[in-house]
Amino acid sequence: MLCFLAMTHLFNPLLLPLVLVFLLIPTSIFHFISAVNHVHELDHDWFLVASSKRGSFFPFFLDEAGRRWLRKDGKPISLRKLQEVLAQTWKWEYCKGRMLMAWNNRDVPLHMGVLPPFLYGKGLHNHWFINEVYHSNYRFVFDASWTISNLHVHDLDDYEPIQSSTFPECAKMAWEYNGNLHLAELYGLFSSREVNFSDFIKLVKCGKHFMFTNKDQNVVYSPEHLSSRSLWKGQVVSRRKNKIIACLAGFSTPAWTINYSIQSNTNASKPLHLPYNLETLLPILADQSKTVVLSVAGYSYKDMLMSWVCRLRHLKINNFLVCALDAETYEFSVLQGIPVFRDSFAPRNISFNDCHFGTKCFQKVTKTKSRLVLQILKLGYNVLLSDVDVYWFRNPIPLLQTFGPAVLAAQSDEYNLTVPINLPRRLNSGFYFAWSDSPTIAALERVVMHAMTTELSEQPSFYDTLCGLDGSNRVGDDRCWEPRTNLTIQFLDRNLFPNGAYQNLWQEKNVRATCAKKGCYVLHNNWISGRKKKLERQVHSRLWDYDVSSRMCLHRWQRTKAGA
Repeated sequence: MLCFLAMTHLFNPLLLPLVLVFLLIPTSIFHFISAVNHVHELDHDWFLVASSKRGSFFPFFLDEAGRRWLRKDGKPISLRKLQEVLAQTWKWEYCKGRMLMAWNNRDVPLHMGVLPPFLYGKGLHNHWFINEVYHSNYRFVFDASWTISNLHVHDLDDYEPIQSSTFPECAKMAWEYNGNLHLAELYGLFSSREVNFSDFIKLVKCGKHFMFTNKDQNVVYSPEHLSSRSLWKGQVVSRRKNKIIACLAGFSTPAWTINYSIQSNTNASKPLHLPYNLETLLPILADQSKTVVLSVAGYSYKDMLMSWVCRLRHLKINNFLVCALDAETYEFSVLQGIPVFRDSFAPRNISFNDCHFGTKCFQKVTKTKSRLVLQILKLGYNVLLSDVDVYWFRNPIPLLQTFGPAVLAAQSDEYNLTVPINLPRRLNSGFYFAWSDSPTIAALERVVMHAMTTELSEQPSFYDTLCGLDGSNRVGDDRCWEPRTNLTIQFLDRNLFPNGAYQNLWQEKNVRATCAKKGCYVLHNNWISGRKKKLERQVHSRLWDYDVSSRMCLHRWQRTKAGA
């Protein structure tokens, strides 16, 4: 079986589209098929790569049969002459180079590495991938750029943000390229064992014959002599010797020389920073009801953050964004493709290793959450605030929106089955839904102001402000009513939104199956002391969607195999 891949531009929702035309010269389609037919007979797994050229000048057109290229005067032009013309006017790409790749598909993998979450179309991903295939030594890697002419035509009216000719220059000018440079240095062998692509064995065609040759043309091997395993060194032993030498010499001219090694240097990359803040991310990410899901995290919780992100992605929930409390979490999130922003007012110099419930760190961080929610509400967007230790079984947003405006729907932290769920200080501020309306904004302003005057976390401020001291504003067993703002606080059904101590769900043998029977939307991994214990409990219960070793989301079949 043959696998074929044309590495063209893939769009990222945060990037402006760049429209390009990818062109494989029809005559070269035949050469591609012919070349593959030859190498397919090799007694070895192989990997073909052919780089493309880019330009805006292409003064040729096809004949009526679509078989030959013609000049403006209607006269045909040979493929070799066409390639020579393009070699003079078209340039090999560094930053956004397209590449054609093909390989035989057996049980042998392409490479031993883990594919980074590159921004495709923003440079380096092709080079990293080929470098990884080459150094993994699973396959015979060769360059067919001189045999297969593939190129793409650039429209001068297209959006073109980068004019640099080398990747390091691009990385200095645009965050997308700098991000890919960071990823290339962090994953695989690129930073330590980079290969110069000009050193690859070349597949060339002399006359009607395909041949492999190295860059010095002192080793030549023809696939036609597979049976005799001929390998000519030092000189070409053939009746066509002079013709072959003259043909190979033509591939040594400057016009035919490609040197696209990228100097990988950890000092070449600069600190990552996206040109997006909270105000610019909201209109991009919000759903049709102008609702976003917000979470806040520090670096010690990065793996739990990613499991939370992977779970939302699995549920096809894309209207989420993350506030990074430190530079490390911000850069980690950027490299993982998470829509992230920094909060300039977030607490500094706090130890996230010990930032769990009851600590001073926890108290400072929680106050950041309510302040950010208030900021988003004032910008006109509804907010579902979810801590990263809340595991989502299904999308709760449609249900939460049914409570209607002027209602703040929050999880109850009460675990006792025989008492009301709205008892004093049983409002959990780690999972709640808030509408962008006047009553909610006014009430949240009072919560934020109250939190600024206390050394406690924001959670007591939520209850004391909204439900009154000792629950003086309680209505029934599951609500409160704040008289100054006319806001209703709805405590959510614990069977649908259980906290970490409710009915000992985390102690069940199969937590997922038990929660499915109850109809749970989420399960909060709280009521446990310490980040490590929290992490162990969630992984042990198989409510985990992230592979830490590969930094990739677990696939459905991986979760199924694990019993999840």
